[in-house]
Amino acid sequence: MVRVPGTLLAVFVGMLAVLFGASPAQAHNVLTGSDPADGAELAQAPETVRLTFLASLNQEQTELSVTGPDGAAASTGAPVVDGKAVSVPFRPGPAGEYTVDYNVLSTDGHWVKGTLAFTLTVGVEPTADSSPTGAPSPTAAEPTPEVTRAPTPQATSSTESTPWWPWLVGAVVLLVAVAAGAFFVRRRST
Repeated sequence: MVRVPGTLLAVFVGMLAVLFGASPAQAHNVLTGSDPADGAELAQAPETVRLTFLASLNQEQTELSVTGPDGAAASTGAPVVDGKAVSVPFRPGPAGEYTVDYNVLSTDGHWVKGTLAFTLTVGVEPTADSSPTGAPSPTAAEPTPEVTRAPTPQATSSTESTPWWPWLVGAVVLLVAVAAGAFFVRRRST
């Protein structure tokens, strides 16, 4: 019969605890990607802002908003949930950094909130109707050429963030298991 050293057995048990003991932590939802990607610089505004999560979302328990560099809302309409993704229509404004705020409910009942940002390098000029006095601007009488919007290329998120804390918890559990195994092996040998 093959005898397994206690330390090796403790390492094996510790690895099993890391692999299977972290399952309850997966009840927390985690952002896995965004379009536009966090930190992206775009020359053309997207039509929507879309976030993807690790677990499915609930329409009533999902919040998503976009704020422009001027502090004005840049999202129009309510967020739309599609499985693990949520999107909101985007209304571009001035060039600058746009902030995306999200708040989703995890299956364990805890809210997960976060913020990411992207930069629009070319802004949209305000229309004549937005003058502070309400009077039309001098150029408002001139006919405006109709602008045809080119299709927006969909940026793919190449930075899918993986949470680091399960690895830290796993490493601590593994170290405790190895230390406990070594303690019991020493105690048994004396």
